[in-house]
Amino acid sequence: MLELRNIVKHWQAPGAAPRVLLADLHLQVSSGETVAILGPSGSGKSTLLKIIAGLEAADSGQVFCEGKDISAMPAHLRRFALMFQDFALFPHLNVQDNVAFGLVEQGQSRRQARAQALAMLQRFGMADHALGRVWQLSGGEQQRVALARALITRPRVLLLDEPFSALDAQLRASLRAEFAQHIASWPMAVVWVTHDEAEARAVGARGLELQAGVLQRRW
Repeated sequence: MLELRNIVKHWQAPGAAPRVLLADLHLQVSSGETVAILGPSGSGKSTLLKIIAGLEAADSGQVFCEGKDISAMPAHLRRFALMFQDFALFPHLNVQDNVAFGLVEQGQSRRQARAQALAMLQRFGMADHALGRVWQLSGGEQQRVALARALITRPRVLLLDEPFSALDAQLRASLRAEFAQHIASWPMAVVWVTHDEAEARAVGARGLELQAGVLQRRW
């Protein structure tokens, strides 16, 4: 289980007074559960994900995973995966090596990692692109590769930051059902941030909205 307790974060624009971005925020997400978080731009959704991932520190409060306080744990030790809207793939690596990257970083041999990456690409219907370059793929194909790369390390928590916002509406609609199906087969806590309520309702068993720094239940 992922748990946030009393998370507070202030933000200050140049020349302006600081304002509260996250205000004594609480959140629990069980393993196998997907929670969708809605909110307009600037509401603090991405900052919240960065705090969970360990990429940014809260001003106060604690992050727990499986009952352990990991607030001071570096991001690379948390075994969390974060997916961005811009795919964040490595252009100098082929598709297979992009997916294998996390396993190599964990100490697996490149040969073993590539074999597992190919098997993962087969699950996503992308095996034929294994030796291709990521910049040759469509936006939807790149996001499939990004999800395959995230899942192959078997993360404890998966964080998705507006994963489809760079794609057209028709492709978003087809991908969200596909992604929800893939994610449901992995035992991890999932936090999916989006400004699109239709997307949130399609993927999240529970929906929350970030308003004035506090999460309010939507469904």
